[in-house]
Amino acid sequence: MTDTAIRSELDADGILTLTIDVPGLSMNVITPEVSRDLAAAIVRLKTDDAVKGAVLTSGKPSGFMAGADLKGMGALFGTNAPVVDDGKSKMAKLFDAVFGLNRLLRDLETCGKPVAAAVNGLALGGGLEFMLACHYRVVADNPKIVLGLPEVLVGLFPGAGGTQRLPRLMGVQPALMYLLQGKNMSPQEALGFGVVQELAPVADVVTRAKAWVKANPTKGVQPWDEKNFKFPGGVGMFNPAFAQTFMAGTAMTAKTTNHNMNAPIAILSAVYEGTQLPMDTAIRVESKYFAKVVADPQAGNMIRSLFVSKQAAEKGARRPKNVPPMPTKKIGMLGAGLMGAGIAMVSAQAGIEVVLLDRDQAAADKGKQYTADRLAKKRMDPAKAQVILDRIHATTDYADLKGCDLIIEAVFETREIKSGVTKATEAVVGADTIFGSNTSTLPITGLAEAWSKPENFIGIHFFSPVEKMPLVEIIVGKKTGPAAIAKALDYVSAIRKTPIVVNDSRGFYTSRCFGTYVQEGLALLGEGTTPALIENLGKQMGMPVGPLAVNDEVGLDLSYKVGQQTKADLGAAYKPGPADGVIEKMNELGRYGRKNAKGFYVYPEGGGKKFIWPELVATVAGGAAEVQPTPDAVKERLLYRQLVECARCFAEGVLETPEDGDLGAIFGWGFAPFTGGPFSHMDTVGIANVVAVLDRLAQAHGERFSPPQLLRDMAAAGETFYGRAAQKKAA
Repeated sequence: MTDTAIRSELDADGILTLTIDVPGLSMNVITPEVSRDLAAAIVRLKTDDAVKGAVLTSGKPSGFMAGADLKGMGALFGTNAPVVDDGKSKMAKLFDAVFGLNRLLRDLETCGKPVAAAVNGLALGGGLEFMLACHYRVVADNPKIVLGLPEVLVGLFPGAGGTQRLPRLMGVQPALMYLLQGKNMSPQEALGFGVVQELAPVADVVTRAKAWVKANPTKGVQPWDEKNFKFPGGVGMFNPAFAQTFMAGTAMTAKTTNHNMNAPIAILSAVYEGTQLPMDTAIRVESKYFAKVVADPQAGNMIRSLFVSKQAAEKGARRPKNVPPMPTKKIGMLGAGLMGAGIAMVSAQAGIEVVLLDRDQAAADKGKQYTADRLAKKRMDPAKAQVILDRIHATTDYADLKGCDLIIEAVFETREIKSGVTKATEAVVGADTIFGSNTSTLPITGLAEAWSKPENFIGIHFFSPVEKMPLVEIIVGKKTGPAAIAKALDYVSAIRKTPIVVNDSRGFYTSRCFGTYVQEGLALLGEGTTPALIENLGKQMGMPVGPLAVNDEVGLDLSYKVGQQTKADLGAAYKPGPADGVIEKMNELGRYGRKNAKGFYVYPEGGGKKFIWPELVATVAGGAAEVQPTPDAVKERLLYRQLVECARCFAEGVLETPEDGDLGAIFGWGFAPFTGGPFSHMDTVGIANVVAVLDRLAQAHGERFSPPQLLRDMAAAGETFYGRAAQKKAA
């Protein structure tokens, strides 16, 4: 098998076609072999008089290129870097490593001969940067093709000239919109912005690119290397539009990131400085900031969780081996409420038949209407929408479940009701059918007692709204068998969600750990902490919303009912928490949250902006405390209360891998993505430091902060969660 990543072919007109086709991969990515072969091609362009120009294209039907090989970037993050004592500092070595590709693409655009890009499909990240280094760009005329620089979404930013070439083509202000948000553009949008010069049928892109090279033998120069180049929109600190862009951009970035993300700040800095400099200096500025971002653990943590671990989970990393594929053709959806309706919708969209069952026909029909309403809002073609709707059969008759190969239950969160529908379903479909419960708190092992073959009973926990939330938590009961796990994971793959697999416990992993964020917010409130302080600092630490606001969304009455069920189940073993009194008081007052327009917040009639209930702190705490906690103290409590519960889940065997823990936290309850997840964060901070903070908090606020023995043992041994996982895999 050859390791050639770029094939070269010289035609009779002297045009060298460079076809990127990385062996063994379905999509091109930038590998060392790609860089090596491109460097050799550039030398040939410069030195071979028979070569008049070049066309850069892809040999993959999947697209042009998806960017850097993030899985192979371990050396940049210090995990696989060879130790070489050449007298250079660590940062100098890192700069040299990241500047290599930037220098290579600069060599391509200054080779002296015309180079055109013939793009047959998606070009993302480094793929788009390869395009931008060409003098002419022809893209297939297909609105489904995406072009973009999404690196910021995984903690990086374009490091091969993207922050410099894109603004020089389309102007600083529009370029920053794409760079800071990781947005994609269609070929038509790219043409309008001047990012590409021509659209053509996919079969003609190479021919059109060759035609341009042949007709323009002297056009091997970029606009920004021309003497009279004028920057679109202008640049410079004395240019009003340029100054206003960065004034607004800096403020908007601070608002959206709370200064927690390194990459957006680096993008702003690289664009501000680099666009005022010649290109050769500008790309060095970009690489300086790129090296700074890579040197911080944040980028490595985000790439591992948001890209590597996510892809592995979606490809079946936790699927039992030696279990044949178990496709889902027809599901029985028990319960047509918000969750059941959402599950029915995503299943039908994936081509799966759905029997949507509820206690009365009106409720079942309302659940089906949920899909109709959302497809209409998406402005889907009515004929296509009808095909999806026709897959959903709304009913009240259990007999209609016959023929379903998977059952998912999402009825009211009480054991008695769930047991009733479970038994009624088994009477129709038989115990050999896999039964999944969407419960968010009740232990699966107990619920499985209502199914005569508990090995076929499993938890399939969705998040609301189902169609938007990417995670599904698969919960394995004590008797759940491998076939049930495989069936659940194959189903989650079919509906294109990201799965994690956890073991049974009350609240499992996500609900249990997310609940601590809410409960600590209520504990602070009960102590007389100003509600605005709790809410704003929750968001500033990286959570999507404050703990009080999210409790309103979930429903304070549901929190109360779950608490009462937990008390009943645990009996004398139940330990009251500081949040209990707050929830009980709000329930007593009939304040249930958004659902009845009054909770911790007030929801004005007519859709006005919600605001914190003015009487809140006086009602639940007797008034605001005279001495308020510092912002750092509030953030620390909200963060570490989650961290210690995550660690307990690992210690108790609820979690088996840190990857599942980080994915579940980020995609399940919105745990600060910039950390890479709670386990990445604890590894980065250092387990010994985590234990020290928890001991201090436990002494001040109670045993809920007390670290499990596992953390103490890891601290003493100098271990990390991911280090332990690597050793386990290697064993």
